[in-house]
Amino acid sequence: MTPLDAIVSAAKADPRRIVLAEGEDPRIVAGALRAARDGLAQITLLGSEDKVRSVFHAQDEKPDGIAIVDPARSRLLDEFADAYHQLRRHKGVDAAAARAAMLEPLGFAAMMVRSGHAEGTIAGAVCTTAETVRAALQIIGRAPGIAMVSSFFLMLLSEPHHPRQGVFVFADCALVVEPDAAELAVIATASADSFVRMTGKGAKVAMLSFSTHGSASHERVTKVIDATAIARQARPDLVIDGDLQFDAAFVPSVAARKAPGSPVGAEANVFVFPSLEAANIGYKIAQRIGGAQAIGPVLQGLAKPANDLSRGCNADDVYYLIAITAVQAARSGR
Repeated sequence: MTPLDAIVSAAKADPRRIVLAEGEDPRIVAGALRAARDGLAQITLLGSEDKVRSVFHAQDEKPDGIAIVDPARSRLLDEFADAYHQLRRHKGVDAAAARAAMLEPLGFAAMMVRSGHAEGTIAGAVCTTAETVRAALQIIGRAPGIAMVSSFFLMLLSEPHHPRQGVFVFADCALVVEPDAAELAVIATASADSFVRMTGKGAKVAMLSFSTHGSASHERVTKVIDATAIARQARPDLVIDGDLQFDAAFVPSVAARKAPGSPVGAEANVFVFPSLEAANIGYKIAQRIGGAQAIGPVLQGLAKPANDLSRGCNADDVYYLIAITAVQAARSGR
């Protein structure tokens, strides 16, 4: 069983209610239909009912087991508009603006999650990351005690040429552009917790740099060292080390030479990059040259799951992100 198969199996074992805001998109429909048939989740698609059904018709399919909800015709619209008005009136949102916001699928989907009518939401195939994250932050909000929301990619290595196979976390690849030491520490602890929830295995966190254990002197290296210290103080239970170059956290012979005695060794499974620039470049190199399968970005730090697809996604990406979101929802209390 591959790591991705294990996540799919976990979703099937405890299916949750997932709403997809972009139900008129053919990729969303195809991925949702497959997920529903496989029993990954109880799925709701948002959009004009006629348009959503026309997509099913074009694919020669029927929406078996999938709910289709048009926000403009939903019996929940008035309730959601009032709830959003109460939530955002301190920001100058009046009743008319609140209703307009709830007519938008992104806002309606997030309110479904906030109000308990769904347990997770997915968008991003059409909407931008900024739009998707904004709706989640404004309506679902951060989890208690969480200072910031960040993101990660699940990187799946399962090809014969991969020297280490399994599931890995790369963070933050999508949201926090230039985290300071304190923010980098939050990303590290959140990513470790996400890895444990996704896999059921212990996390070993590598705080990445162009330096290993002080081999270079620079303020960017100092930031990583300080972030590691902050994370260790906040979470003494966490297996974490930094500053580490990627090879010192991944290749046994290099780890033995560059970082002897590291608690992570060459067994890191959570890689925290020092900036969004480095993380985004890194995951795409691993995906496009290394042949890793990249699933995400997955958001972490929200009160309830809300995840973001790439606008270049395909139906498989939708399917697997439904599985991940369902697992997040099932394990959110752990």
